[in-house]
Amino acid sequence: MHISELDTPALTVDLDVLERNIYNMAALCREIDIDLRVHTKTHKVPEIAEMQVAAGSKGITSQKLGEAEAMVDGGLDDILIPYNIVGKPKLQRLTQLVKRAKITVALDSEITAEGISEQAVADDCTVRVVIEQDTGGRRVGVQSPQATLELAQKVTKMSGLDFQGIITYGSNIRAKPFIDETVNLLNGAGIPINIIGGGGTGAEQASKDIGCTETRSGSYVYEGITRISGSEALNPDRCALRMIVTVVSTPTADRIIVDGGAKTFTSYPPTPYGHIIGHPDVKIYGMSVEHGHLDVSESQHKFRVGDQLAVIPLHQGMTSNLHDELVAVRNEQVETVWKIAGRGKVK
Repeated sequence: MHISELDTPALTVDLDVLERNIYNMAALCREIDIDLRVHTKTHKVPEIAEMQVAAGSKGITSQKLGEAEAMVDGGLDDILIPYNIVGKPKLQRLTQLVKRAKITVALDSEITAEGISEQAVADDCTVRVVIEQDTGGRRVGVQSPQATLELAQKVTKMSGLDFQGIITYGSNIRAKPFIDETVNLLNGAGIPINIIGGGGTGAEQASKDIGCTETRSGSYVYEGITRISGSEALNPDRCALRMIVTVVSTPTADRIIVDGGAKTFTSYPPTPYGHIIGHPDVKIYGMSVEHGHLDVSESQHKFRVGDQLAVIPLHQGMTSNLHDELVAVRNEQVETVWKIAGRGKVK
C-alpha cells in the first residue's frame, strides 16, 4: 500500500536512509579498524539488528535483560548487556538466556559478581563478564584502574564466571590513561583481556584512539553516523524515522491539531518536537497527551482536516519505545511491518 493509506499515527522508517546509515557505520569502523557492536536500544527491532550484523557488526548490545531476551527470541546470538544484573528474578533469567546464546554481561562490584556466580553455579552454566569502568561518564563503573584489577582478581576466582575484559562509556580521549593503566595492571597480573569496549555514536574514532577493541554505537541507525545539533539535526537525508500523522482540526488560521501527542512522540524537550518534512516553516510548539499542536502562521500552505504530515521525531529512540510496530517504507510504498519486539522491556 501507499503510505497515505496507513491508519495514523503510524511510525515508519525510510528503508533507503536506514540501509545507508547501517552501511556507512559499518564502513567507518572497517576503515578505522575497530570492531562494531551495534546497540539495539534505539530501534529494538530484531530484523534491523540482523541487517546490522549482516553489514559487519560482530554482535549486538542490548541495554536491558528484557531487550536481550527479545533479540534472542528474534534470532540474534551474540549479545553484550552493559548493565548490572541484580536480584534473583533477573539472575535466573540471565542464566536461562546464557544457555540459549552467547551472552556477556557487565558488572562493577563484588556483590553483583557474587550474585551472578551463585546463580550460574546453581544453574550449571558459565556467564561471560566484563568490568565496567567509570572514565568520566559519572554513571556506573569502577572508579580506578587499581580497583578494576582488584575486582578482576576476585572475579577470576569465582565459579561460573568467565572474565572477558573491560568496557567504558562514553569514549573520550581523557579515558586513555585510565584504560592504559588498567591494561598494564591486568597484563602484569596475568589476567587475559579479550574485550576492551567503548561506546557512543560519533565516538568510534575516540574508541579506537583510547585502545578499545570494539565500540558500541546505536542512535546512528536512525540519526546518521555523526552527532549533529541544531536545525540540521532532523534532516530527512540522515534521519530514517517518519511519524505519519493526520490533521484532525484547524481551529484557527495559525494553528492546526494532529492526531499525535506526547503518547505518540514523547514530550521530549526542547521544542519544536520534530521536523515536518516538506513544511519546515511549520512548528510543533506543544503537545497534550493525544494532540500535537502545530504553529502554521509562517506557512503559505492551507491545511485541511484529513491532510497527512510526515514528522521526524526529536528523539527517535524514545519515540520508538512507544509503538508496537514499525512500518518499513521505500519510495512511499510499504514493504513490510516489523514488530518492535524490545519496546517496554525495561526489566
